[in-house]
Amino acid sequence: MNTSTPSRRSLLRFGAAAVPLAALTAAFPSIARADGTLTGTPAPRLRMPAESDRHDRTFMAWPALPSIWGSKLSGVRDDVARVAYEISRYEPVVVVARPGQAADARYWCGPGGTYGITVVEIPNDDLWIRDFGPTFTVAPGAIAGVDTNFNGWGKTGTPYYQPFAEDAAVAATLLAEYGVSRVRAPFVGEGGALETDGQGTLLATVSSLVNPNRNPGMTQDQVEQALKSTLGMDKVIWLAGLAGQDITDDHIDCLARFTSFGRVVLDKPGPGTDQIWIDVYQQAKQVLQNATDAQGRALTVVELPGPDRALIRGRGKDFLSSYTNFYVANGAVFVPQFGDGYADGTAYAILQAEFPGRDIVQVNIDNIASGGGGIHCATQAQPAVPAAL
Repeated sequence: MNTSTPSRRSLLRFGAAAVPLAALTAAFPSIARADGTLTGTPAPRLRMPAESDRHDRTFMAWPALPSIWGSKLSGVRDDVARVAYEISRYEPVVVVARPGQAADARYWCGPGGTYGITVVEIPNDDLWIRDFGPTFTVAPGAIAGVDTNFNGWGKTGTPYYQPFAEDAAVAATLLAEYGVSRVRAPFVGEGGALETDGQGTLLATVSSLVNPNRNPGMTQDQVEQALKSTLGMDKVIWLAGLAGQDITDDHIDCLARFTSFGRVVLDKPGPGTDQIWIDVYQQAKQVLQNATDAQGRALTVVELPGPDRALIRGRGKDFLSSYTNFYVANGAVFVPQFGDGYADGTAYAILQAEFPGRDIVQVNIDNIASGGGGIHCATQAQPAVPAAL
């Protein structure tokens, strides 16, 4: 297997800014400090933090196009507003909306809870800001946003295609709006394809990242080196995933998530799930049970059973019935509630045990889930900047 770093050609196709961050620390002083000014000194090594670290805010996006959602658009907007409100009880929420739709978004979302909801006018196409928004990296006194070159999940020319030109520009615009320096990744991917413990371990699926619809000509080793250098990772644990069966090619955030150091929850398909997804789960379980993290710790795998698909019949084949697509915010974990009372209760109990210091907030997101995503897909955290050393 080729263990070389990404080729110069593969880097240059993203422009000079795509050179791995670790290689630029001495020559790239434009990483923003916490106060938004430039350091003028070599940047520290930035690393993608754990989602459970403190946030400054949560970003969301207002679904814009009837051509994507059809008659479900109103219901999807209801779900987005509901999730935004629940999160705003625990931390500030910023909703990205097209300028012509911003007034509607403000009306629909309202002022929010304790920490409020702010609507910013930035053109977008859809709600999946986890994937097209910036992925943040931090170090003591510093923060940067990684633009992962969103290309519509590589679905151009397939039945899964949907407009994404506006979404592809959101990361850069949003980072400029909030005064955070932008690093353009030397790979194509999405935030939902990246899961970390915050201590240098990354979980990812081969199907979503080592895929010619995102990264043609790049080997798995080259993609891994690009991930490590850009996100500050020391180790990548690869799960096989499954390509071509959903719009994301099986993102990791619907399959396996860190809950703390050395602990991973694994989505266990519920009754009625197609065998292809059961095979994905079984392969992932075997890999995780035999893996160690970047610190050399064996992983404890906690299964998170999904609901009975028969109880969600009529919601469509793309309906995402994964509790693993939860979102960790300040003081709370937000998880779907699918209407299977036993499974909903089991998910609540498991996540409460995994996050004992946080409230577990269950939210009905059936409309969002019908589009193949969940709460995690619809959110992106801006982490707080760690105190300078």
